[in-house]
Amino acid sequence: MTQVLTVVFLALFGVSMASSLAEPLVVNGLAQLVLFLVVAVAPFLRTGRMSYVDLAWPFGVAAIGIVALVVGDGAVIRRIAVVAVYLFIGLRMGIAALWMAVQTGVIRRHEFPRYRYRRMLAERDHPRRAELHLLNEIVLQGLANATVLAVPAMIMATNPSGSVSAPEIVGLALWLFGYATESTADAQKLAFARRAGENDVCDVGLWRFSRHPNYFGEWLVWTGVAVAAVPSWLALGDLEPTMVWGALGLSCLLVPVVLYMTLVLITGAVPAEYYSVRKRPDYRRYQETTSRFFLWPPKSAREDRDTNRRPDRAE
Repeated sequence: MTQVLTVVFLALFGVSMASSLAEPLVVNGLAQLVLFLVVAVAPFLRTGRMSYVDLAWPFGVAAIGIVALVVGDGAVIRRIAVVAVYLFIGLRMGIAALWMAVQTGVIRRHEFPRYRYRRMLAERDHPRRAELHLLNEIVLQGLANATVLAVPAMIMATNPSGSVSAPEIVGLALWLFGYATESTADAQKLAFARRAGENDVCDVGLWRFSRHPNYFGEWLVWTGVAVAAVPSWLALGDLEPTMVWGALGLSCLLVPVVLYMTLVLITGAVPAEYYSVRKRPDYRRYQETTSRFFLWPPKSAREDRDTNRRPDRAE
């Protein structure tokens, strides 16, 4: 899966070089290259730990916004909105990762469980090339910052229109809702951890409706970004060659797809639950009653509601 994504990202980047976004994408690509080499690749080669990418990726997201603001030549109001959105996304996660590194020693001295899981899979499936596959996964996150995650920002930052369209308002609203969902879920999890036992299952607040509401919130954040970019992408239809215009649109479309794959399959829900089931005795029951990703009423609640709606046979 990761190898396919690497090829797709490189192909999209290559096609995008024939577009009017070439300059901001090249500047951003160079920024991501330096950042990932220094913050993630070099430490991985020295220590064998992938967790450094949790510093490189979010600060790389923040860098996308800064490049869009500085290099983009579109309407100022839209460039300011883009840099604000990307800074909020990136700095929130980047500062949190730095705090965890200082407080818990993760990244500095030991690996996040999700990356231990990735190493376990790499050593199982590619025993002779495990390190190379792990390095590819680090590079893949940098490529995501240089391609699909950057394209919506650059499209909007180069749009000269001073008016704000309905899809942009919807996208911003979706981003705000996702950001609030993610932040609330993290705060609820932290409060629960402070008062509960180490092996207790967090099933309060948003965690009653999703086993990973923070991941769901992050997915909504990026889906909102993709939706907000649609009007600016449509405006490029008469300016770009058809294939280039289509590649830019595909990049925007891939944003929620790639984030879903990452947050559920690659470094999100699946790795987290691999360890949770083994560590927490009640977690399997939690899996049976609670949606894995999307916010949804617990199964018990839905069953009770269906029972109440069903007429008594005696009647």
